[in-house]
Amino acid sequence: MGPRFQPDDTLYKRRNTLKVEYVPDEIVGRDNEIEEYEAALQPVINGEYPDNVFIYGKTGVGKTAVTNFLRNELLESAAHFDVDISFITLNCDGLSTSYQAAISLINKLREPEHYIAETGHPQSKVYRLLWNELNSLSGTVIIVLDEIDHITDDTFLYQITRADNNGYIENIQLGLIGISNDSTFREQLDAKVQSSLCETEISFPPYGTEELQKVLEQRADIAFHQNALEDGVISLCAALGRQDGGDARRAITLLRKAGDLARTENATRVTTDHVERAQEKLEAQQSMDIMRDLTEHEQLTLYALTTLAAEDATPARSRVVYQRYKKLCTTQDRNPRTARRMRSFLSDFEILNLTLSHMEHRGQDGGTYREHEINRDIATIIDALQTVITEFGAHRSITEYLPDSGEEFATIA
Repeated sequence: MGPRFQPDDTLYKRRNTLKVEYVPDEIVGRDNEIEEYEAALQPVINGEYPDNVFIYGKTGVGKTAVTNFLRNELLESAAHFDVDISFITLNCDGLSTSYQAAISLINKLREPEHYIAETGHPQSKVYRLLWNELNSLSGTVIIVLDEIDHITDDTFLYQITRADNNGYIENIQLGLIGISNDSTFREQLDAKVQSSLCETEISFPPYGTEELQKVLEQRADIAFHQNALEDGVISLCAALGRQDGGDARRAITLLRKAGDLARTENATRVTTDHVERAQEKLEAQQSMDIMRDLTEHEQLTLYALTTLAAEDATPARSRVVYQRYKKLCTTQDRNPRTARRMRSFLSDFEILNLTLSHMEHRGQDGGTYREHEINRDIATIIDALQTVITEFGAHRSITEYLPDSGEEFATIA
């Protein structure tokens, strides 16, 4: 008997090119944005002081991909013309304060053995260390702050964008590129920070279906063997990606998942059926992620509605859901939110496609009220709410849906 895992290149040539991190040699579907961005970076290659650039648009519209592509192009040009340029990229996801951002940037510039601790330093010392690290560099230094909107106060951005004016930077020309998924982020900034950061603003709109098709065709040519895709696969992935808000990352991931599904089934070609089934799996995973990211009281509201569904008591009126929600809260002495607040949770669930609701009219005497039901199967919701169920207990109605016969969960009536 041979090894369990055998190499398989029937469909794929370079599967890794369908990963989010991959930067293609050419960017398609973003000609206007590249032209604007290139103009903003042109002074750098002339040895002139760079403008600060603010890039904004929804997730998956090419902001980071275009930034990485132009960084590579700029570094290649700089090497050719002997221009001293360096990039420092910091992803701000998980950095909620200026203090954390400044320390992360210091450590980005240092070797691991010289990292400083994440807490315990006076703010003045942190920025003094930052200026020392930056002044040890030379030429033009461009700091790229991806997901810049995670930083909730202005201090770090003020310090960085005003460092030259304030005399903190001596040996370098410092530029900043801020990338944000939140188009309103710049409006929340202090006026001085906004004028400094947003010297050049570039908006990345969602991809249209044709643009997504170009992106997917480019990736498919690199990733798959010729004739590995059935006619209609690319156009279906593009159409589904457009429905998801023009998110190229999601469309590329869908194509990869469809390819993986075809490979698992030893299919000779990727078909539209593989795409449709891959889409169902991605939607299920997306729902799981959304439910796990809900706040505790949002999860308790969804849990309450799910227990009613398990009792075949849905569609259920808002007041019935609220009574069950309050009962769950009392098991751990939590103060329930108001009925009005809980109804707003239910409205949000409908927007997220987790639940369905409709108005019920019972004539002149019966009045009008809203009824709710879940839009996902019970087992999926229970799986997503494992943490809150462990803490608050398993309602008797859902015990059959729990793993290991519910033995690790306290049961509540």
